[in-house]
Amino acid sequence: MSNLKEALLWEKLENNKVRCLLCPRDCHIAPEGVGYCGVRVNKDGKLYTLIYGVVSSIANDPIEKKPLFHFHPGTFCLSVGTYGCNMRCGHCQNWQIAHVVYAKQKMPSEMISPERLIEMAKEEKSAGVAWTYNEPTIWFEYSLDGAKLAKQAGLYTVWVTNGYVNLPALDIIAPYLDAFRVDIKGFTKDFYMKLAKVPDFEPILKASIYAKKKLNMHVECITNIIPTMNDDEEQLRNIAKWIKAELGPETPWHVTRFIPYLEYAHLYPTPTETLEKARNIGFEEGLRYVYIGNVPGHKGENTYCHNCKKLLIERVGYSTEIIGLKDKTYCKYCRADVGIQS
Repeated sequence: MSNLKEALLWEKLENNKVRCLLCPRDCHIAPEGVGYCGVRVNKDGKLYTLIYGVVSSIANDPIEKKPLFHFHPGTFCLSVGTYGCNMRCGHCQNWQIAHVVYAKQKMPSEMISPERLIEMAKEEKSAGVAWTYNEPTIWFEYSLDGAKLAKQAGLYTVWVTNGYVNLPALDIIAPYLDAFRVDIKGFTKDFYMKLAKVPDFEPILKASIYAKKKLNMHVECITNIIPTMNDDEEQLRNIAKWIKAELGPETPWHVTRFIPYLEYAHLYPTPTETLEKARNIGFEEGLRYVYIGNVPGHKGENTYCHNCKKLLIERVGYSTEIIGLKDKTYCKYCRADVGIQS
């Protein structure tokens, strides 16, 4: 299988240049040039993806690792990643694959066709497939073909995404994509530019709203809380307010511990007290489900009924025990709908 495939979502410009329409970077690419993500190249006035079927990482993960807590809890999903990203986050834990400019670097990989991917999911007894580890938007053609086959096979599908994607791309993949787990990294332009080299985070907010309200995907949000950068009350409160107002109070918000890395190795891990403060802010702003991540054993990993407050799902790390659900989505104690999709 060749990994060179004509891309979707682009247009011709003068002098054999092309414009990529996949994400808000809006890359104008000269002949033999590559886009910001490093995986889309202009050859003879046509845009091609270099990573169709190029797999850097693959594992059968608990769905809770994504993290998705209200989507098929306790199941496993075959999770795949490739190379490259349309952001350059200074704290990226997967920088070895995400910061690669694939057009210029030879990297170890395995070629896996969409058909073989679904076969592997069945062999692993996975309940679904997730495109993750790096940004699935830049792997659009491959994730689209894989998602179509996954749905035919009765598997659920997940994007673990930074949300930096144009709406027409979401329109195309929406019939085959069930869950959109999106990073809301902060809530100021300055922060996004400093951390991720993104000039404006409004497209991320618009894509998240569109995915949930227009396309009916399951959406959960995550914020990795970085000391001194996005741990101030104003940003945290604004994120919580936005989630409630635009995505709905039932939308889970994961506030997770930052681990010092790369450009931010000089910082310190997020104190548990800061995560608990963020969780309380989420509840104060009317969110029903706010989870603490990267602190195994903390009660903030568990799901409690928003109505009667009883324990419904107990989690320790990626170990999940369903305790209080009826018909997979209702609290068995008070019959409240707790927004679990199964």
